[in-house]
Amino acid sequence: MRTRRLAGVIAVAAVLSVTLSGCLQMFLPPQPEKTSTPTGEQVAADLQPYYSQVLVWSTCGNGMQCTTATAPMNWDDPAADSIELALVRQPATGSKKGSLLVNPGGPGGSGYDFILDSVDYATSQRLQQNFDIVGFDPRGVGRSTPITCYAPGDAEYLDHFNYDIVTGTPGTDAWIAEVEASNQQFGENCLKYTGPALQYVDTVSAARDLDLLRAVLGDEKLNYLGYSYGTFLGATYAELYPKKTGRLVLDGALDPATTDFEVTETQAKGFDSALRAYLTDCVQRQGCPFRNVDSGMSRIAGIFQSLSVSPLPNSDPGDPRQLGVNAMFAATILPLYSQENWPYLDQLFQEVTSGETQTAFLLADSYNDRNPDGSYATNSTEAFLAINCLDYEGDSDVATMRAEAKQLAQAAPVFGPWMAYGGTTCPRATASRSPRPAPPTSW
Repeated sequence: MRTRRLAGVIAVAAVLSVTLSGCLQMFLPPQPEKTSTPTGEQVAADLQPYYSQVLVWSTCGNGMQCTTATAPMNWDDPAADSIELALVRQPATGSKKGSLLVNPGGPGGSGYDFILDSVDYATSQRLQQNFDIVGFDPRGVGRSTPITCYAPGDAEYLDHFNYDIVTGTPGTDAWIAEVEASNQQFGENCLKYTGPALQYVDTVSAARDLDLLRAVLGDEKLNYLGYSYGTFLGATYAELYPKKTGRLVLDGALDPATTDFEVTETQAKGFDSALRAYLTDCVQRQGCPFRNVDSGMSRIAGIFQSLSVSPLPNSDPGDPRQLGVNAMFAATILPLYSQENWPYLDQLFQEVTSGETQTAFLLADSYNDRNPDGSYATNSTEAFLAINCLDYEGDSDVATMRAEAKQLAQAAPVFGPWMAYGGTTCPRATASRSPRPAPPTSW
């Protein structure tokens, strides 16, 4: 009897185990795979090792998983060398329909950090239920094979590049020569510390990386969410791979056919418009440092002009940096991106008018991803310049730049004058530009 009773208990336990297991599966989300299953599609023989790679995901906190993919450094010569692409994903919380790749903009913004830190800001709960939300650092950015422009531990060099004061009057021959020399040296440093990868961080190459990531994640078509510059990356992908383009959301779209100057002019107008919106709100509040909108616009333009001639000494006696117009520009535009941050502008202008610089450097450092200890949290400055210099062919003709400067000053009187002379930005002979695809036609 004891033996038969024991057998009966085991049988009942087995039934209960199966039943409970089924109930738990009804209430718990499916467990994400720890390895990817590539699509297995046919590609050229020299691309096959890349498209057939299996990603191995590891836990990296907050329910996220991380991995690294390998891509060709030069898509025209895949066998020559490779780079790494860093990815993070939040597995779908419900029935998975595929992956959704996300780019926050820049160029130079980290999609990896964006999703790891702010997945609920980037995507809705409904998207998270139906898709693996995948953040990635594009080539040249952050945790992927990065652009590096200074020796390890020498972040002070980037301080000089970001904050040093250019002497002379903007637009004069001497001023242009000094800016070009600084940018040339910076470009040579980028080539020295990055190596050949500097030549291949253009958006066309990044779009080809997107197709690789799509395939190794196991998606027949790309589902993609891009903000700002990320819309340019998404549109470039759609032009290169129209039959592999799935659901694309392009938020704050850039015209892929536009020129570097047209982008600058549009952005300058946007900053002036946002500043006017801030002042419209400010003058209705107690403690606003401005009396009315028009005089506020003129006063802020005057602050920029004054700082270009007479920088303010740092309020922190241990910090040798001076507050010039470039740092003030960065400090001003950062809070303009969100109305929630407008109160910082009240404090910024009140302090600077009194000769204080604490808030100005707080905001400028945040814009440049500079840590309080003088190190830099990201390589966003380096990546931004490297990618743009490959994507756009600026005109360095002095007469053209001076004509464009007048146009910018007329279109955006506050910010426009300080966004001119873009033709001085990209150093010569440090990287070769890759051809851009034709503008999108129909997709």
